[in-house]
Amino acid sequence: MKRIARFEKVSKNQFSEAWVDTFKCDENVYDEIKLPKRATQGSAGYDFFSTLDFSLAPGESLKIPTGIRAYIEDGWVLKIYPRSGLGFKFRLQLNNTVGIIDSDYYNSDNEGHIFIKITNDSKEEKTVTIKKGEAFAQGIFLEYGVTYDDDVEEIRNGGFGSTSKK
Repeated sequence: MKRIARFEKVSKNQFSEAWVDTFKCDENVYDEIKLPKRATQGSAGYDFFSTLDFSLAPGESLKIPTGIRAYIEDGWVLKIYPRSGLGFKFRLQLNNTVGIIDSDYYNSDNEGHIFIKITNDSKEEKTVTIKKGEAFAQGIFLEYGVTYDDDVEEIRNGGFGSTSKK
């Protein structure tokens, strides 16, 4: 098995700013951030764990600052999905359908802080409840290629939409 990445926490300052911006309160949960990990040897996905208890009624969304960043070797990408059981039971979805974490995101001004925005899209009026420490999303590393005539030299700095600001 190729080893091509590692998870790290963002700095306490970066996490605190994102937490306050999202939740409008300054809870001290930084020390409780768990790095993503696989549940079994055969698992492809690295589970992302919640740092708080939350419930989402049908139609509700939540943007979660994970406190996590990923160093990824060139030629690889981290794709983020909801945990499959939560998608099956509650239609829990990522608002951007699949989160794409490029290898050069690691060096952005926000330290490559991974945010996950989820929505309960239940059509059966089911409320999803996630407990602190429970896995709610999963990330899978995949190799990718580029075209023969690719000559990109631009450098990223930022998250959502940063590659289209050139």
